[in-house]
Amino acid sequence: MDIDSKEILKFCLEKGILIDKDVLSLFSEPADSETAKLILDKVGQQTKTKIITGALFKENKEKINQILLTLPNENQKIIEKLKIQLGLSIQISKEISVQAEQEPEIIQKSSFLQEIEGVKIISSYPALVKKLEVGDFTKYFKRRFVEMRNILQDRSELTNLVSIDKISGNRQGISIIGMVSSKRLTKNKNLLLEMEDLTGKILVIVNQNKPELFKKAEDAPLDGVLGIKCSSINKEMVFVNDIFFPETILLERKKSPVEEYSLFTGDLHVGGKNFMEANFLKFIDYLNGKLPNTPEVQKIKYLFLVGDLIAGVGIYPEQEKDLVLSDVESQYGRVAELLDKIRKDIKIIISPGNHDALRIMEPQPLLDEKYAWPIYELKNVILTGNPSYVNIAKKENFSGFNVLTYHGYSFHYYANNINSLVKEKAIHKPELLMAYLLKNRHLAPTHASTLYFPSETDPFLIRTAPDIFFSGHTHKSAVSYYNNILTISSSCWESKTAFQEKMGNEPDFCKVPMLNLKTGAIKILDFE
Repeated sequence: MDIDSKEILKFCLEKGILIDKDVLSLFSEPADSETAKLILDKVGQQTKTKIITGALFKENKEKINQILLTLPNENQKIIEKLKIQLGLSIQISKEISVQAEQEPEIIQKSSFLQEIEGVKIISSYPALVKKLEVGDFTKYFKRRFVEMRNILQDRSELTNLVSIDKISGNRQGISIIGMVSSKRLTKNKNLLLEMEDLTGKILVIVNQNKPELFKKAEDAPLDGVLGIKCSSINKEMVFVNDIFFPETILLERKKSPVEEYSLFTGDLHVGGKNFMEANFLKFIDYLNGKLPNTPEVQKIKYLFLVGDLIAGVGIYPEQEKDLVLSDVESQYGRVAELLDKIRKDIKIIISPGNHDALRIMEPQPLLDEKYAWPIYELKNVILTGNPSYVNIAKKENFSGFNVLTYHGYSFHYYANNINSLVKEKAIHKPELLMAYLLKNRHLAPTHASTLYFPSETDPFLIRTAPDIFFSGHTHKSAVSYYNNILTISSSCWESKTAFQEKMGNEPDFCKVPMLNLKTGAIKILDFE
């Protein structure tokens, strides 16, 4: 045993830390016992364990990487070697610079996560309070790029992957992964994309005579990350042979061993003159088994509400004319009165929207207890942020269903800016918008598509394919599948307002999709 190993073991003994020989061997070369001590101490603190094994490092790669990023620059030599040994540093080009950006933190902000009788919040995001700087946005996009790149580089079609700074005029048959920084048509009606990675930028040209490929390029969002298979290279430009999106793919559709039902709705807009309260009360009567010929209601166990519980105040010009409850606290009070009428064995999962009384900037935290305190008093309500991942119906030997909820504030941007979605009038076909975001593996890939807080962990990136993707905001009812993922869009409980008519909205009313978790069958309940 060398001197440094003895020093490390002595340090661990003093700290009451037990390490196995696999961990000790990680610090065997080149020796830097002080850095090793610093890492081991921080790992013990962050993982809250006194037994540090090789398996602990492997199981907590993201957390370990975040610890390494906090260490002083003078420790970087041993840190980089350790990252390689742990598989934390995956590079296409050895010359990629921003070492601290190689792997982002993907630990969920989970200090308030709940698990209540078959409902577990997997991820949700609290309100972050800090002064924003330009550098926060730069780091945010770099982290996103790295995560997306790691997803795309597993595509077998992307052969001979290189970073942009390694492209030269004599290279043939290569592939690159880059973020779209701009798009424009040339004089010859070809499409020119400017792509960038952590090493540089390059122009990518897509020929109009390849219609399928051209459509893919047209559909590429600004700031989206794509895989490009290049056919040839000409000085500062590459010509495209194929384009690959990150894609969200679910390998198989799950079925619960127990027959239970989950319902999906939202956009209540309680407090407005247009709130269809009588219809909602009829829905509550249905849930409570008061309507005839509804034996299935006793198997309803979950109800999702995806935002805009209240009409809000000051959401659009002269909204006060459309309100019957003029302050948000009384609006939430009425929501709580209505939800309290629902039988208590139904778990109600609530996420916020842009009409709710909290910041519009996403990710949105839980409903603000200062205003929505009556809802906090309901024992069968589980609150989440927006977006969030929620697991329901987990049983012994069954993993349950992962539900991604997102209110949908970014939807209008893509409906109005992506050529294929504009042609399809996708604002009235939310299933197309949801499929588009799943294709890009991101809920708001373009910087301008929503107001957002550039947090260390990108809350919009779809890291794991959900079983169900549920949204609202458009007030259109839609149910579809994309790559085996069930997509559900909520209708609303608000009759058409003058503002909606001015905006060209065509809402659906009081439609509630009901999913049989055992069979996968979907029924649309209509309370209009």
